Amino acid sequence: SNHILDGIDEGSGEISEQAKNAVTDLLKRSFRPEFLNRLDEIVFYKPLSKNDITAIVDLMLASLIKRLKDKKLTLRVSEQAKALIVERGYDHHYGARPLKRFIQSNLENLLARYLLKNDITPHTTLKIEVENGEFVIKV
Repeated sequence: SNHILDGIDEGSGEISEQAKNAVTDLLKRSFRPEFLNRLDEIVFYKPLSKNDITAIVDLMLASLIKRLKDKKLTLRVSEQAKALIVERGYDHHYGARPLKRFIQSNLENLLARYLLKNDITPHTTLKIEVENGEFVIKV
């Protein structure tokens, strides 16, 4: 992964031929030719772009929004809050997997505590925003 991450073109996001060759050489040193010969193809995956991560965050938030809608509540997440989720929740080594845990621990827990502390009536709109670098809920 280090060869791939170091070999990504900043502009296009494509993996350089030099990085692909370094990975291929490493595979040849690490595995026997009999094993490598059984592989049909070696696929190089490029890391997710910021737009990709933002789209994944939107999908994850849509699930949370739907769950709250089932409880007759509306949730709006500001663009600033989405950007903070992307910034703090994404790890280029682990991909998008940490996003789910980040949303659970930072947004869902915040919402749960807010709903338990306050008497929220049906058809209320809850807004997640950012103040001083932290997520806040406003009604």
